[in-house]
Amino acid sequence: MTSKHGPSTVAAAIAHFIAAQGVSRVYTLPGSHVKPICSELARLDIRIVSTRHECSAVHMAHAEADLTGRIGVAIVTTGPGLTNAVTGIASAYLSRTPLLVMSARVPDPQAGMGALEEVPQAALVRPVCRHVREISDARHVLSGLHQAATLALGSDGPPGPVYVDFTPNLLKESIPQWYLDPHWFNPVVRPARVPHDESIERAVALIRNSRRPLAIGGRGVQGAGAALEKFLQMSGCLYLDTRESRGTLSPDNPCSIPALRGRAIAEADLVITLGRRLDFELAYGSGAVFSESARFLRIGRSAEELSENRCGDVEVYADVDATLEALVNAGAKPADADVAWRDELTRANTAKTRSKAPSKPAGADGRMHPLTLIDAINRVTDDETISIVDGGDILSFARIGLRANTYLDLGPFGCLGSGAPYAVAAVLTFPSRRVVALIGDGSFGFGAMEIETAVRTGARALFVVANNDAWNIERQDQLIKYPEQELGTTLSPSRYDLLARSLGAYGERVERAEDLAAAFERGLANLPAVIDVAVTRDAVSPDTKSGLANVPPLHATQSWEDAERRMLAR
Repeated sequence: MTSKHGPSTVAAAIAHFIAAQGVSRVYTLPGSHVKPICSELARLDIRIVSTRHECSAVHMAHAEADLTGRIGVAIVTTGPGLTNAVTGIASAYLSRTPLLVMSARVPDPQAGMGALEEVPQAALVRPVCRHVREISDARHVLSGLHQAATLALGSDGPPGPVYVDFTPNLLKESIPQWYLDPHWFNPVVRPARVPHDESIERAVALIRNSRRPLAIGGRGVQGAGAALEKFLQMSGCLYLDTRESRGTLSPDNPCSIPALRGRAIAEADLVITLGRRLDFELAYGSGAVFSESARFLRIGRSAEELSENRCGDVEVYADVDATLEALVNAGAKPADADVAWRDELTRANTAKTRSKAPSKPAGADGRMHPLTLIDAINRVTDDETISIVDGGDILSFARIGLRANTYLDLGPFGCLGSGAPYAVAAVLTFPSRRVVALIGDGSFGFGAMEIETAVRTGARALFVVANNDAWNIERQDQLIKYPEQELGTTLSPSRYDLLARSLGAYGERVERAEDLAAAFERGLANLPAVIDVAVTRDAVSPDTKSGLANVPPLHATQSWEDAERRMLAR
């Protein structure tokens, strides 16, 4: 409740703090321990989006945060409510997504006595959170939330999820008015970090001495699209995006060479990382994959982005957009660029992406190739569409075939089941934009009940299930390594369109490629809709071919593993 002087209870103070951050939706699942917070949020016209699983609530907050750049908020109840949420929190942690996750623990008088749902909640989430705070006193509520939000946004380190919990008895207590300093109700904003002149001078010198510069986008380029385009145009630098940065630069930008990724990183003499970790997706910056003589210019706001796995020859501790603007103003470009190399890669990329379409034969089972499905999806999306991919095999095909300006996938944690919750949150956040989620049938099983959430909340998304009746990336690997065994990789034939209908959504099954366009048209006219598409499991995905399922000890793919071992053997 709110008095004329301000919030009168701890729960009301929490709600007012959240409202002050510009939050208009909170994702949750009803639970008695946290109901006081949700009740006060509703009094402030903040929408309470109730999900069918706590992990989905965290996924939805994750999607909203990634799409808006603001902090996402999830509230989960005590015990299994919190443990159900841990996987979603871990996914946000590896994705460096700013989340505020709140819960309540057992009442203090019962703590340690074997209370209902009593587990060490803070200890469980601490390894996958940027910050954890247990609050038991009204004096600490607003200061604790302010600190948590500041750390979530990455003010003095990488952004990521933070966790705060309260005792349920505290939520109902009156909060003394002298604890309600109005400054606590100001929006928490991550302060800008501008580069030092000295680091810019060193970066300019590094770029001028290079001949084959290559920039690689990371989380730091989100919101820096204009500065990135100016830098690439001025410097002549080639560019590769990653899942963190996809959509920042138009796929048609002449500097972007996604089809020549392997060659570009092997031949570049200067690699510029833009708010990007050198993690498993970039071979940890290894000289076996990048040129051994390549130098690195690393730009970012945290040690992860500046020196993890490989120190930069020059490191610029600053926001990516401010740094790129400074480099443009300083005229940072190679003094003797290898223009022939740049032009050759640009031409080769164009030829590979536009002239030579990947082979898309149907399988021996008569079902369509996954790329045939992806081609059909590309025909119903536009520049404003929010595209979401969730799965193992289908994600591998989507990386090479799906065109998307705004894009989300299951992230570096590989968190299957995020697609349906992401799509619900995307529609609620941007109701005027088309949202299309491409989800493997295995992954769909994790979050299928969120179709009911989509119906109930009016989240008009198109869910496309790539159905091959298998955990196919594992099945393909098993056929090679254990051909005499079937170890749970084949699924029973299932009709996800009928499941969707039972939950109140539109559902349709498609088994022929020529029927896709009409089915998508009907689905888009009757959102939310699930289009269950029979695809072949005979198609071998790029990730299967790369040896990803081999789980090599040094690298994510077998070819990088082999290159590393050759280098070590010299």
